[in-house]
Amino acid sequence: MAFDTHDLDPVDYAIISQSLIAAAREMGAKLVRSAYSTVLREARDGSAALLDAHGNTIAQAELIPMQLGTIGHVFQPCTKLYPNETLVPGDFFVINDPYSGGQHLQDVFLFEPIFFEGTIIGFSASVAHHLDVSGGDPGLNIAAPDVYAEGLIIPPLKFNRERDWHGGAFERLLRANVRVPHQTMGDFDAQFAANAIGAQRVTELAERYGAQKLTAVMAALLDYSEARMRAALRAIPDGAYFGEDAVDDDGLSDAPLVVKAKLTIKDDTAEIDFTGTGPQVRRNLNAPFASTVSAALSCLKAALTDRDIPFNAGAFRPITVTAPKGSLLNPNPPAPVRARMEVCSRAWNAIMKALAQAVPDKVIACGFDTTTSFVLSHLGETGWSVYLEIFGGGFGAADDTDGCDGVDNPLSNCSNTPIEALDQDFPFFRVREYALRQDSCGRGRQRGGLGFVRSFEVVRDGVRIALYSDRFRRAPEGLFGGGEGATGFCQVKRGDTIIPLKSKAAMDLQRGDIVTLGLGGGGGYGAPSERPTAAITQDLEDGIISESIARRWTEERA
Repeated sequence: MAFDTHDLDPVDYAIISQSLIAAAREMGAKLVRSAYSTVLREARDGSAALLDAHGNTIAQAELIPMQLGTIGHVFQPCTKLYPNETLVPGDFFVINDPYSGGQHLQDVFLFEPIFFEGTIIGFSASVAHHLDVSGGDPGLNIAAPDVYAEGLIIPPLKFNRERDWHGGAFERLLRANVRVPHQTMGDFDAQFAANAIGAQRVTELAERYGAQKLTAVMAALLDYSEARMRAALRAIPDGAYFGEDAVDDDGLSDAPLVVKAKLTIKDDTAEIDFTGTGPQVRRNLNAPFASTVSAALSCLKAALTDRDIPFNAGAFRPITVTAPKGSLLNPNPPAPVRARMEVCSRAWNAIMKALAQAVPDKVIACGFDTTTSFVLSHLGETGWSVYLEIFGGGFGAADDTDGCDGVDNPLSNCSNTPIEALDQDFPFFRVREYALRQDSCGRGRQRGGLGFVRSFEVVRDGVRIALYSDRFRRAPEGLFGGGEGATGFCQVKRGDTIIPLKSKAAMDLQRGDIVTLGLGGGGGYGAPSERPTAAITQDLEDGIISESIARRWTEERA
């Protein structure tokens, strides 16, 4: 007999629901602390979640919104092939195929059933950005003509840990196809460890409160998030609102890649339609539809709701997302998708601009809002060494707050990788400079956040650089009179020669080269003339702006 959610004791509900959220956070901590690669161990480019028995996301770690906004959608192709009744303890699903529900090949999802008294009561899930999954270039192949050139494609598959891992078929297949097996296998082990701790915590709750009550709390937690999201949507005036932004280019021509969003609010529902967005391109800037949905849902969640509302499947019930088939935001296979974060960030910006027309006090101006995926690789006597880091820039300003300085973009949320960790793991380069970029913020009543710069000296021959980024040509826009943030750049200093690189580029380096990467700032909010003189003076004292900018700003105030 099913447990009616209306019969739940409020105290039991509070304890169990918060325990589920705490368990997901513990999974995230386990994932990061168990990892081998710097991109997961230091940059924290991974996530973890708990799902109910039907694959609905119940709770998740606050790590990478892009990876988890639609984790339930990623799960569905797996459970369709392998229903719950076919699973046994030790089984797990694995998927990275962007055209079977995944996002891009580097993000590999693992799902494991949680059994209690012989019945599946949920799933533990984890995803990690893996340093290398094969493909044309170590860590990053910007010239991939299709998804096949981007790495090893894993369709929805079922394996068993005891049979297929640690010397089994799946582990041997992966090991044979990656350049850095020690780090890659270590990061997969971290995912298994995260899933295991999640399963343990859920089982403990079932033992203490019973499986029926636990399942009822999962359902009630989804209903709670739905109710809170619907309340937030009802506070927005009904109507249709429009926003637009664009990626600089596709790396082949100078034509911008336009993203258009129409946001329709009706009572307690929202529809986001990306009709008018440009067609898919030959380079890797296309976004699988699962990524598009994640970007859209994350934007609405961030702008409209409080941080105490669980980011779960219930919050998404009032929201629908559509994008034309064959467009940048819903491409046809086998279009390459590795850099899908760039166009998804512009989808975020377009939705935020649409929201600005309805709820101007809840939005932020455009930030640098760009995933800069930066790779230095070297093939030595003992094999490949691959350094990959995800960089952000400055956030856009809000109605009452300056933009945050030098952080990752809102969809990615990766952490800074300490210089000490790089010195420990990568002997073929050293970091020469790491600093905020003065004057890179957009001016306004509230200023945008600063971008930053990082320089690398190459100390061995045979090193290769590859990157994809954006906003090297089109500056982040301000809101309501706010100024633009600075654009980004990348250059190689070889002797007395400066070699500028485009935002999507790769080249071979030489010993002694200095690679400098500059990340842009965020747009301002409100007219610059409205910024208090005291705030301008403080920015000057802090080195955020130069004397010339401070003088100009103060003169505008007068």
